[in-house]
Amino acid sequence: MHGFTVNQVTAVPELFLTTVSLSHDKTGAKYLHVAREDSNNLFSVQFRTTPMDSTGVPHILEHTVLCGSQKYPVRDPFFKMLNRSLSTFMNAFTASDYTLYPFSTQNPKDFQNLLSVYLDAVFFPSLRHLDFWQEGWRLEHENPTDLQTSLVFKGVVFNEMKGAFTDNERVFSQHLQNKILPDHTYAVVSGGDPLKIPDLSWEQLKQFHATHYHPSNARFFTYGNFPLEQHLKQIQEEALSKFQKIEPNTAIPPQPLWDKPREHCVTCGTDSLATDSEKQTMVSVSYLLADITDNFETFTLNLLSSLLVGGPNSPFYKALIEAGLGTDFSPDVGFNSSTREAYFSVGLQGIAEENIETVKQIISRTIDEVIEDGFEEERIEALLRKIEIQMKHQSTSFGLALTSYIASCWNHEGDPVDLLKIAEKVARFRQCLKEDPQFLQKKVKQYFKGNPHRLTLSMSPDGAFYDKKAMMEAAKLKEKIEALSEEEKKQTYEKGLELLDLQSKPQDTSCLPALKVSDIEPRITFTELETSITAEDVPVQYCAQPTNGMVYFRAVSSLNTLPEELRPYVPLFCNVITKMGCGALSYREQAQEIDLKTGGLSVSPHITADDSHLDIYEQGVLFSSLCLDRHLPDMMHIWSEIFNNPHFEDEEHFKVLVKMTAQELSNGIPDSGHMYASIRASRTLTPAGELQEMFNGMEQVKLMKRIAEMSDIKPVLRKLPRIKKYLLNSDNMRCSVNATPQQMLHAAKAVESFLKGIARSKKERKPTRPHVIKKPSDPKTAGSEALSCSQIPRKLITDPTFQPCQMKTHFLLPFPVNYVGACVRTVPFMASDHASLRILARLMTAKFLHTEIREKGGAYGGGAQLAHNGIFSFYSYRDPNSMATLSTFEKAAEWAKAGKFTQQDIDEAKLAVFASVDAPLAPSDKGMNNFLYGISDEMKQRHREHLFAVSRDNLIDAANTYLAAGKRTKGLAILGPDNPYTAKDPSWVIR
Repeated sequence: MHGFTVNQVTAVPELFLTTVSLSHDKTGAKYLHVAREDSNNLFSVQFRTTPMDSTGVPHILEHTVLCGSQKYPVRDPFFKMLNRSLSTFMNAFTASDYTLYPFSTQNPKDFQNLLSVYLDAVFFPSLRHLDFWQEGWRLEHENPTDLQTSLVFKGVVFNEMKGAFTDNERVFSQHLQNKILPDHTYAVVSGGDPLKIPDLSWEQLKQFHATHYHPSNARFFTYGNFPLEQHLKQIQEEALSKFQKIEPNTAIPPQPLWDKPREHCVTCGTDSLATDSEKQTMVSVSYLLADITDNFETFTLNLLSSLLVGGPNSPFYKALIEAGLGTDFSPDVGFNSSTREAYFSVGLQGIAEENIETVKQIISRTIDEVIEDGFEEERIEALLRKIEIQMKHQSTSFGLALTSYIASCWNHEGDPVDLLKIAEKVARFRQCLKEDPQFLQKKVKQYFKGNPHRLTLSMSPDGAFYDKKAMMEAAKLKEKIEALSEEEKKQTYEKGLELLDLQSKPQDTSCLPALKVSDIEPRITFTELETSITAEDVPVQYCAQPTNGMVYFRAVSSLNTLPEELRPYVPLFCNVITKMGCGALSYREQAQEIDLKTGGLSVSPHITADDSHLDIYEQGVLFSSLCLDRHLPDMMHIWSEIFNNPHFEDEEHFKVLVKMTAQELSNGIPDSGHMYASIRASRTLTPAGELQEMFNGMEQVKLMKRIAEMSDIKPVLRKLPRIKKYLLNSDNMRCSVNATPQQMLHAAKAVESFLKGIARSKKERKPTRPHVIKKPSDPKTAGSEALSCSQIPRKLITDPTFQPCQMKTHFLLPFPVNYVGACVRTVPFMASDHASLRILARLMTAKFLHTEIREKGGAYGGGAQLAHNGIFSFYSYRDPNSMATLSTFEKAAEWAKAGKFTQQDIDEAKLAVFASVDAPLAPSDKGMNNFLYGISDEMKQRHREHLFAVSRDNLIDAANTYLAAGKRTKGLAILGPDNPYTAKDPSWVIR
């Protein structure tokens, strides 16, 4: 078929799919198609990329191939296509030993358009010198138009990797892989080491492309319900027919095994948010395991790893976490199967340096105990059930999950189809255990006890770490500049101007394919919902969906009556309430029961803005859980026990949970800095902003650090039963169930008996903020045929005295990059201007901010977005600039006010917005907009019509009304290093 031969067709019933394996006759390219009744179709192409140095060549190549190709010679077709398509996903990833280019869409025409752009990008890229400069690295004057400013390193990947190495977990994981597999490609940093990136030349980049990006070194994957034949025809005609077979020689040899264990010590930057400055060391012991192409062995070792480190019942949790030596497991704990040979790693972070030996002793003792005692049958059963739930739970990005799941195994010539036959592996695993009860213990003995290929890695902070890096970068810079002749210096300046000119020139993108606004469905499909009020006066929303025999239960409980002084502790309460034990169960037994009977229980704060008023909001806590239908009564019983008899006695265990939470929050900042900046910047713009900052902002990070540092934690522990009294009862509660129609009756009974069994307050509690607004909003729900009004009653609150005010905050962090946020108060969801601003945000991002912040400024990311709560935010991510970026935000508003965009730009922005509005929804999430936010399908349809109607004038008006300087209250925030401007300006609060 179209130059391909079909090798094998296999049905995998447990995942409701059929695979077709093919190979391309002329080039030997491999192809796997997965046919499944899913409209969210995916394509990916994967190349084995095996760099032998840390210049980041595969990563810079991944960026550069997306900057224009033979058929599409525009700059940056990848980012341009984001606005010309209804894609549900578009990206590219550089792993240690492969590079993957996936996209997904529900529209067949869109699929062909994107496939054409992706094929041309990877096989026939332009790889222009200036694109390499922009995306990789370059020497350029600080201000490119001013010869007097000094030369510095710039480049998107250069800054991205500088940002990545501020994340200490990332640094540790990188060292771990480099040192346990030291003899080939795994010994280098495939993403690029910022100090090595400037050693890469443009010629080396082109050479790497020629040898690695060839069909003979490629694996194609397609997924979904579009016909395979059409894909094959297009891939053959547009790409493969133009190549001959080569021998790529990119295979990775097995790692020669060591005859004795090795140890390494490395350093990193200090963490200013760590709970204890004396305890910032991490240590782990790692073991090299089997080749990942042995699928059953990999499956077994993966399960074994979960048994060893998963949850409070695992031997390593008991031995390491509960020893009180550290804050959490070391990074990359457990099974790592992204390299040719898998490895297992276990250790602690947040320990004192003198405890390294103790940790090593505990690890070796624990392994001996496991070999002796084995594992409880119940824990093994719980894990196997988890696999069953994972197979039944339907996600909307199943295709993306599959391509990622098979990538590593397939990359090393493993069999990806066999990998998908999970039921077979489970059956075989059960058989092995039955035949030999010592099956798992023998594996522990084989891979852990007698394994000389063992690496002990420790990492301690060095106060001068970032200064040393900066000095090394300065030395590298000096070396590069001194090597330039006067003529070359002049050329460098001219090239800088040429790049700036290229970045600023409007481009003709007419050669790129595009969908039209008329390709978007005018109406949404309405979801049928039923609502009933139980005997306890609790409204329950029922949504019948093809959930594959899974039941999804959620409940929201209001915080309206909670005393102010308990508020800051709500996130901590949410975090520990399902982990402290309940009823007759200790926390260990509870964890076991949750694993055996459910797909997980989670509790989180729930703050949502009203759809029609910026100053009205709902504050509550959301309870979510899922299970197989046969376990529903068990799951509801666990919830009843948590509501009625939660345990708050175990101070030691509470301390462990607090330390882990504080550590996770601190570790998350390098990845989510822009979110923290935006939350902080919007804090004083609406009444809910204060609460958002308290629950989800830097305030929460700092509060958890303080709690983790307390020598006596009892006062905090005592707050939990008080919070429980206000939260865990049926007074101000609503529930929802998503399940199949056949399960509904059964589910309704289980929920009603749960509600009957939990407490109600004896006396009517007064809300602490007296202004409560009851909302059964929008009574005109889905036509008169709906059995009952689907609007669920909710109690929202407001503060009539609230006045928005401006605030500027700079959080000082020891990173070499910034995260910048600027927020403006605009209009609520149902206002027609909300639609204009939503499209304007997309337009400003694509046509102005992306160029200024990423291409010219060198930040890894930046843009504008409008949130449901009416806050319009500008942000940048891993940004070498701060004040310059804030002035770019202001220029963006001027640009929008001047209407410097065309009708085509507007249509592209509409496509991009509709791509997110119409992103597929899983059966488990249908009806959630209505349940959580009070947004009915009718309201969604109205917002949709507002979006379609947005005109050029609406956009210019919106920019003038809301974004022009001085028109609306705005807030600013920066997370990042010392900054002379904010230090001198008294209007900035420095934290």
